[in-house]
Amino acid sequence: MTEQPESGGHLGVLHGAALYVGSLIGPGVLLVPALAVQAAGPASVIGWAALLVLSAPLAFTFAALGVRMPVSGGVAEYVRAGFGPAAGAITGGWFLTAVVIGAPAVSLIGGLYVADLTGSGTVVAASVGLGIFAVVLVANIYGLRLSSRLQLAAGATLTLLIAVAVAFALPSRSADNWHPFAPHGWLAVGTAANILIWLFVGWEAVAQLAGEFEQPETQLPRAMAFAFGIVTVLYVGLAVATVGVTSGSASKVPLADLMAVGFGEPGRRATTVLAVALTMGTMNVYLAGAAKLAASLAESGSLPAWLGRDAHRSVPRRPLIVIAIVGVALLVALLAGISSTSDLVRATS
Repeated sequence: MTEQPESGGHLGVLHGAALYVGSLIGPGVLLVPALAVQAAGPASVIGWAALLVLSAPLAFTFAALGVRMPVSGGVAEYVRAGFGPAAGAITGGWFLTAVVIGAPAVSLIGGLYVADLTGSGTVVAASVGLGIFAVVLVANIYGLRLSSRLQLAAGATLTLLIAVAVAFALPSRSADNWHPFAPHGWLAVGTAANILIWLFVGWEAVAQLAGEFEQPETQLPRAMAFAFGIVTVLYVGLAVATVGVTSGSASKVPLADLMAVGFGEPGRRATTVLAVALTMGTMNVYLAGAAKLAASLAESGSLPAWLGRDAHRSVPRRPLIVIAIVGVALLVALLAGISSTSDLVRATS
């Protein structure tokens, strides 16, 4: 029997759409578009288009699941309900792995923007990334969390930044940057798509808030459709503008490059400040969520019990220790030249 969420929530279509957009558009847009262009050249736009098409049924599916089965456990809970506890635990483990690897990748994004502004290289970028990672870890250990309103404001700021950057960069794009269209061959489009997947994770997030809508049966699908339209316009513009402005370069700060087209160096500096703030804010949420998920999996027996012994805390500290060890190891590997920025991003996909 279909389980319908009770009405009486506070979310409307516009607020729900804003949460959808905020859950999808994260700090990855500060780096990933440039990595995709470096992997496949202008042909990377095919990867963007393919993922947009494929994500449409995914988004509608999660909207339908949110209405039919309103739960707070996310994808792992849906899998558990459909395929049993073991499958749910495996799914939760995969999500946890992605976040544990993704956290240092996000911190590195802030480091890359600082390194670009100071004319430095990978060593400075990874060092700043380590600093950001450490600050956010300490903040989580002491329970310093961003409020939901600040999270929404951060997402809105990033969305506005993309819109402004694209609007100023598109008229200045160079047609020469589109030739050759596939400099690394057509198979490279698959590599670019693998990198870009990071930007398409998040459709499942707001499905968990179905019970918060005033009329979830009608408002949740409409909010999703509205958000999908906004994201499509932003991503298409970002894909085209990134090729037109940065194609052929080794830049890892595409939004700074786009902002510099319209606002010069002040635009680049402002983008760097925002990049650091946004990466720290997102990591704050990432690490807290990962710690809680790890503790929950430990309590259910899916992970070693040691990780769940302080699950009563608002942010369990034992999982944070493991996350810190993995994150530092990944960033040190980057410093040592054992891995690359692209490797770190692809590992999250």
